[in-house]
Amino acid sequence: MGKKNNIGNSALFLVLIFAVLAISAFILFFSLRTDPVEEVLKNDQLLKILFVLSDEDSVISTDVILYYPVTQRTAMFDIPGRTGAIYSSVGRVDRIDSVYLEKGIQSYKQEIEKLLDTTIPFTLEINLDQFSQLTDLLGGLRIFIPSPVDIKTETDYFLLPSGSVTLDGDKIKTYIKYREEGETEFDIQERMQNTVLGFLNALHEKKDLVLGDRTFEYFTKLLKTDMDKDGLKSLLSEITNIDSERLSPQTITGSIRDVDGKQLLFPYYDGQLIKDACKQSMSALVASTNMVFDRTYVLEIQNGTTVQGLAKNTAALLQSIGYDVLTTTNADSNNYDKTIIIDHINNSQVASSLGEFIMCENIVVDEVQSEDAGLDANLLVDFTIILGKDFDGRYVRD
Repeated sequence: MGKKNNIGNSALFLVLIFAVLAISAFILFFSLRTDPVEEVLKNDQLLKILFVLSDEDSVISTDVILYYPVTQRTAMFDIPGRTGAIYSSVGRVDRIDSVYLEKGIQSYKQEIEKLLDTTIPFTLEINLDQFSQLTDLLGGLRIFIPSPVDIKTETDYFLLPSGSVTLDGDKIKTYIKYREEGETEFDIQERMQNTVLGFLNALHEKKDLVLGDRTFEYFTKLLKTDMDKDGLKSLLSEITNIDSERLSPQTITGSIRDVDGKQLLFPYYDGQLIKDACKQSMSALVASTNMVFDRTYVLEIQNGTTVQGLAKNTAALLQSIGYDVLTTTNADSNNYDKTIIIDHINNSQVASSLGEFIMCENIVVDEVQSEDAGLDANLLVDFTIILGKDFDGRYVRD
């Protein structure tokens, strides 16, 4: 009888030990579990997010959002689906969006990380039907449509008004899906960019709705991510701070080549240009000064050499990182030895950033223009670049 009691007591003691260990492990697990977004915020790092909007067997839009929570500054890179390269994840030369369709978000993220030469910790995926539902939940997306759309096909009828309009879920589908005769890939890409900007703006304006205890559940069901609910809420609490009206998306520029019957966009300079643009944007976002572009700066580019097409090619180079080029022209001489940047607005920070991108240190400040000076070209542009013989098409060389 005594032995049975001892055995019973021992068994009970072991059960208690296992229970204590299990509870301790449970407590330790939750105490050690960290919110990845909170870790970024704690270390004053950039939030880097890959946002993918898809529809059945196609990718509608792919954007990399760079956000610095400390200052609420943002940059965005639009990744065209037809961007071409040898992608190791599929083992061939193809469109970059083929990686997403065949291999999924993680392989897609890895290829985009290589393209931009940066890590992207966070991903958000949504299909068109879910995007339409979120659009309705947010009360519609505000989009500017330059001219009315009235297009009939054998299967569909696309009808949209012009102007600054708020589109509901069904209308946003129409806006994304319609195609006009003569419309270029660039036109379609710009429309997709406007859709994402409209979505970010709606998130910003409806922040309380997005993060509300009841309504947030809808976002967890409609947005696909590799984070738990707490992580997603932390991420959305930062994304809803983005002011998309001050955001000018950058994209990849390159040459179009036919590969196996597909028109692919191969980035300029073997992809180094977009890497440099991403690096410059990240540096600007975290800069201690207020040098981040709060507007689009306007350039005039003059060719001071005998190299044909140098100004035009340089315009494409600088437009790809967010500048607006008003004119490209020949300089007063084709014998400039040194490239010059003329600063018409006395903004040394932006001038230095521009100079750093093309490795030009020869920056001069123009005389202050009076208000009654007329419509001189210098008054219409912020900076003039006169390209010299030391410019090789990408950098100024000593």
